[in-house]
Amino acid sequence: GLYDVLYSIVSYLLLLTIVNFVTALLVIIYRLRKNIPYKYTDNVINGINNLYYIIVTIGVILMILGFWGIDFKDLLTSLSIVAAAIAIISKEYVSCIISGIIISFSKEINIDDYVKIGEIKGKILDINLTKITVLNEDDDVIYIPNDKAYMSEIINYTKKEIKKVSIDFELGMEYHTTIEQLEKSLSDSLKEYSQFIEPNSFNIKIVDVFHDYLSLKFQYMFKEVNRDIEKVIRKKTIRLIANLIKEDKEV
Repeated sequence: GLYDVLYSIVSYLLLLTIVNFVTALLVIIYRLRKNIPYKYTDNVINGINNLYYIIVTIGVILMILGFWGIDFKDLLTSLSIVAAAIAIISKEYVSCIISGIIISFSKEINIDDYVKIGEIKGKILDINLTKITVLNEDDDVIYIPNDKAYMSEIINYTKKEIKKVSIDFELGMEYHTTIEQLEKSLSDSLKEYSQFIEPNSFNIKIVDVFHDYLSLKFQYMFKEVNRDIEKVIRKKTIRLIANLIKEDKEV
């Protein structure tokens, strides 16, 4: 009746007020302790917000059930089989949410970290309730389900402060360029970035030798981790390698 509707609405509004107050208080205290400006966020703040959305959603469901005077405990008892079936059907979605909460409160990855998740490499833009948003090296925005990310191998280049950059490429046996000549040509071409790169750190490593080509890695060491500059140098290096091989082929 009308009493059930009013009681459910008032109960929901009371729950919403308490949850909003507690959430805002937790976020403010955390921002003050970590000295995080209002316009920035991190995993813990995202995790708190994700829990907020889950509690509010459950509150809405309970409010709607209360309109008909349905007691939630009795509903769970009488519809346990249906609840189990729903849990099985929504297992993947629930798994994404749980994985997202675990990732949000963990210290393994954070927003703005440069990572490799499975075969996907790039910068983390966002971690929400069900997906991680990654900007890869081709400026593609990729959405990775939280459960897939949680179960994958994750390399966090930002956490490890890895300064070595490695660029893979292949060189056909028919080309006359020697490894030493190619290494010198590449290092000379990158002199304009000498303020970012450790001197004498350029090196071409032979990964494998095949019948008609070599698998190589061009490596160098940054003085400090700088993903933006790394991206520029990587792009230029790949073009230099392609041009040098093309010039050698035309000789």
